Amino acid sequence: MYLLAFLIVHYYCKRAIKQGKLKITEKELDDLLGQQVLAMIIGARIFYALFYNPTYFMQYPWKIIAVWEGGLSFHGGLIAMIITGVWFCRKKKLHFWQLVDVFIVPLSLGNALGRIGNFINGELYGIPTSLPWGILFPGTTEPRHPTQLYEAAYNVLIFGILYATRNKPWKPGTHFGLFLILYGIFRFATEFIKDLPVYGPLTMGQWLTLPVFLAGIWLVWRNKE
Repeated sequence: MYLLAFLIVHYYCKRAIKQGKLKITEKELDDLLGQQVLAMIIGARIFYALFYNPTYFMQYPWKIIAVWEGGLSFHGGLIAMIITGVWFCRKKKLHFWQLVDVFIVPLSLGNALGRIGNFINGELYGIPTSLPWGILFPGTTEPRHPTQLYEAAYNVLIFGILYATRNKPWKPGTHFGLFLILYGIFRFATEFIKDLPVYGPLTMGQWLTLPVFLAGIWLVWRNKE
């Protein structure tokens, strides 16, 4: 799923270069995507270790590199990709917000593919349900909400909204802000039916999603007419 997402992002951004919407060369695109993939995996793994299972990784620190065993955080991957993108833009003297507005469109679809991967792996499922589409995942004794598919669906919806508005003459950063708002709302709501531990009134995913949503509000507000 990650490979498929990479190919989609590469295809979309390559077209954006030819259309003049992305002011980089195809060689620079390849370099940037390679850096972004590495940054995403490292950032997502570190965040997962720090916020979702710190006790385990303090006991077995060498397990941090075992990404094939599962455990990646969207929030950590996002932050690492932003940092890498800022560094790349400063090095190449590019406008970061213009770059991220192009990239976020296919990335939102790539995020949906990642959730389908979670479904295939039988992980990150929801709480028990009596609804007819409840699924008996490996290791469970009663049908659960297929929350991975719910998340894949809302990410496809976000992609549709971003793709439909991609040519709007909005100020740079607005599309990215819109993504953060929409993702924040849907992710926060879906967490209520996930089978996850809570920290106070919220899950860890909800706590980490709050600043994502607020950052989106700030970006859109900053760019308002």
